[in-house]
Amino acid sequence: MKLFDVYPLYNINIVKGNGCKVWDENGTEYLDLYGGHAVISIGHAHPHYVEMISNQVANLGFYSNSVINKLQQQVAERLGKISGYEDYTLFLINSGAEANENALKLASFYNGRTKVVSFNKAFHGRTSLAVEATNNPSIIAPINNNGHVTYLPLNDVEAMKQELSEGDTCAVIIEGIQGVGGIKIPTTEFMQELRKVCSETGTILILDEIQSGYGRSGKFFAHQYNDIRPDIITVAKGIGNGFPMAGVLISPMFKPVYGQLGTTFGGNHLACSAALAVMDVIEQENLVENAAKVGNYLLEELKKFPQIKEVRGRGLMIGLEFEEPIKELRSRLIYDEHVFTGASGTNVLRLLPPLCLSMEEADEFLARFKKAL
Repeated sequence: MKLFDVYPLYNINIVKGNGCKVWDENGTEYLDLYGGHAVISIGHAHPHYVEMISNQVANLGFYSNSVINKLQQQVAERLGKISGYEDYTLFLINSGAEANENALKLASFYNGRTKVVSFNKAFHGRTSLAVEATNNPSIIAPINNNGHVTYLPLNDVEAMKQELSEGDTCAVIIEGIQGVGGIKIPTTEFMQELRKVCSETGTILILDEIQSGYGRSGKFFAHQYNDIRPDIITVAKGIGNGFPMAGVLISPMFKPVYGQLGTTFGGNHLACSAALAVMDVIEQENLVENAAKVGNYLLEELKKFPQIKEVRGRGLMIGLEFEEPIKELRSRLIYDEHVFTGASGTNVLRLLPPLCLSMEEADEFLARFKKAL
């Protein structure tokens, strides 16, 4: 049997990581400015993370959600405090797409509606309703194309007001910062008007913080720059530093019902140990503050490059838009300068490094980037 060939692959086999560096099977060292799609939050192979996962799996890796799991309770308590959402409740699952599916399901249970508003260039996952809310026709199969979703222009207040004024929208789902869409940032004016109109029309506001959350933007959640509180927040990626895990943070307005939501693997003992280790390191090493400091430095330095059409981002979530396609530039960065970066569309280079990226590593990247240009 061979693998189902859906990934265009770089001819590199990464076998080891430490902090913001990774190594291939030949021993070549690379600077990681992508963190495996923003997943690596506290750095590769952090010793505290390794120790906690190792100790947990030596005792118990998994048992079902039909018994008490005090590690889940610890994750909920810690996450509430670190994020500023202590009055919300937490449902744990395995992936970002699952988080968004469950968020949309909760919203529909709550108000009985079926219509969803999403935004141009949005990405919310590859499953059932999550993929329908993703503004990319090439990955929406006919079976998923059920007419539930309307896409609106991001930051267009009047279009949003007109759509929601009909009073039949179940939920608006929006990213704290668009990731796959090219690091596009919702304005504070738009987010505050969106919050207001959702409240007035009984529409549930879902903040997809899967890529932009967990400290990446320089605040715990990117929407906290906008001084709003959504009804539901979805998280994944950085929550487990590579261990598959996700969560839905749920407003007190929702009342749980036995059997309403469920999962086999979600919130298992090993995943919870990973999540607790991540929060330990984020707090002990001030990684949210570091993301803000190093990110601001990178944003300012990158704006000095005349080859870049536009530099966008917050914290360590940065998009570099060029006039021309960046495929060759990205290849030069990987093969010649040994730097991993990401892409969005054809013209945007994405930087999503571990939140522990140092000033020295930022300077190292800038020097290699200059050579690649």
